[in-house]
Amino acid sequence: MINGGTGPVLAFSGVLYSLSKSMDVPFLTFNAWVGLWIALYMCIAAFVDLNKVVHYATRFTDEVFALLISVIFIINALGNPFSPVGIYYYLESDHKSHDKWEESTDYSYMATAFLSLILCLGTVALAFQLKKIKFSPYGPNQLTRNVIFDFAVVASIIIMSVIGNVLFSSVETETLNVPDTFAPTYACCNVECDSNWPLDCEGQAQPYRYRPWLVNLFDLNGKTYVPFMAAAPALLAFILVFLDDGITWHLISHPSHKLKHGAAYNYDTLIIAFMIAINSMLGLPWLVAATV
Repeated sequence: MINGGTGPVLAFSGVLYSLSKSMDVPFLTFNAWVGLWIALYMCIAAFVDLNKVVHYATRFTDEVFALLISVIFIINALGNPFSPVGIYYYLESDHKSHDKWEESTDYSYMATAFLSLILCLGTVALAFQLKKIKFSPYGPNQLTRNVIFDFAVVASIIIMSVIGNVLFSSVETETLNVPDTFAPTYACCNVECDSNWPLDCEGQAQPYRYRPWLVNLFDLNGKTYVPFMAAAPALLAFILVFLDDGITWHLISHPSHKLKHGAAYNYDTLIIAFMIAINSMLGLPWLVAATV
């Protein structure tokens, strides 16, 4: 199974962020406590063999859950109605992605929006076409066709990225902000690291420091009840993660796929619990089995 950040889990992280703001508690600390509770719940579920419940799920349940995850990703890619994220917002001249180039006379936000739309739809279309090769007569042998099928999405992303950055290098498009070094990127305004640079200290030329690798579990801003209170939202997140993991292997084991998952369902649950605990302590997103 491929582990990654799924739509429902990312949406739940957004809810946790809003909840942490309303409680006046650092998000990473609150997120870490919730993640540790989830890991505990997952371990308990593995020891009591809770995965046997997923065997009662029907194909309809599998497809509905997979559709939910897919729809969340599609909405965020095309245009989220609740936040300015997606291709649609590139068509707005005042979108924050255009601020970097507002002083350039050669920049056209419509050209950027149009190219972004072409690259987005082109990546999807090319991925579907490459996946069809597995069942076509093209290629020297079946092994080659299987490799192209397995890496269709990765290949389409690489190809369209090259097209956008080489053939249309004069058109500026929004790209990932990748740091030069492998280190935490959250910049702090002061030694306590309770404010973000430069949003919370615009007059400060440089950040005071960057956050440490491990999240401080006791940075609770005086709210000592948070570690215990986190058990409640963690229960909801556990249900989400457990279903995401269970529905994924249930889809894999369907006879139409001609695949056999094996009997290590509870081991999968323990591995997901371990990964969530580690990621929570490092301030990273939770990774679960991805149905897409």
